[in-house]
Amino acid sequence: MKLRYLLLLLVILSLCSVFIGAADLSPLDLLQLSGIQSQTLLLSRIPRLISIIIAGISMSVCGLIMQQLSRNKFVSPTTAGTMDAARLGILVAIMLFGTAAPIVKMAVAFVFALAGTLIFMKLLDRIQFKDPVFIPLVGLMFGSIISSVTTFFAYKLDLIQSMSSWLQGDFSLVMAGRYEMLYISVPLVALAYMFANRFTIAGLGEEFAVNLGLNYKVVVNIGLGIVALSSSAVILTVGTIPFLGLVVPNIVSMYMGDNLKKNLAHTAVLGSVFVLACDITGRVVIYPYEIPIGLTVGVIGSSMFLYMLLRRKSYEL
Repeated sequence: MKLRYLLLLLVILSLCSVFIGAADLSPLDLLQLSGIQSQTLLLSRIPRLISIIIAGISMSVCGLIMQQLSRNKFVSPTTAGTMDAARLGILVAIMLFGTAAPIVKMAVAFVFALAGTLIFMKLLDRIQFKDPVFIPLVGLMFGSIISSVTTFFAYKLDLIQSMSSWLQGDFSLVMAGRYEMLYISVPLVALAYMFANRFTIAGLGEEFAVNLGLNYKVVVNIGLGIVALSSSAVILTVGTIPFLGLVVPNIVSMYMGDNLKKNLAHTAVLGSVFVLACDITGRVVIYPYEIPIGLTVGVIGSSMFLYMLLRRKSYEL
């Protein structure tokens, strides 16, 4: 699919997203907005649309970077323990700093997410049976261990309800003043584009990259830092969006190949389109109520993941 078609689809879905919801708002109302309609548009619908687009872009790009650096098409922040480590970091921030500002929680979550991702990459170096499906299973088990530790301490400290908001993605609570932290992901995506060729070389292996004069460890750490910081911003603002960083890069690579810099724009736009489509679906299925985006993306994304597992022998992993 050409990029201009994806952009056109993004614009169409964005317009639909603005006018779909429990509060009545139609394109004709834009000619003469009432006070309530103006507040609905400026305080809820537009911030929600912006957060959906940024979250879709950042998580899809994070998945693409992780797949390139790990040389495995089934690795993403969801299947590498990154999101689980970020949740543990949020719990630690709540325990230590109580009512700290969101930026402090994000900083702690970033440290834990980066540490969790680095541990996962170290595990990959020690695994000799590098089957494409075996690697993400290790990541899922690693993430489950971290998640169990998080749940245990949250239960002991009576913080289960506080942590539940980060267990499942939800855009319904996004409003002006509560989503701006996501803007941190914008320069990170730009940085990922600048380092795209280096990530591609690093994905060929440490020995090959060093022979080409690339500082392999620095490039890998920059890539993992982008993944950890973007994941922390998303999970702290809208919660976990499962399988997004897994399925979108794979879809793009099926029709675009494996050139990271060439795929980056397609992956970013398709990620936004995918999240927008899932969000709109969740809003109209049981209208005027809505299904959380984590559940919608989880059902659709897991189905696509199973399809890719079944077809893994029909294309190069």
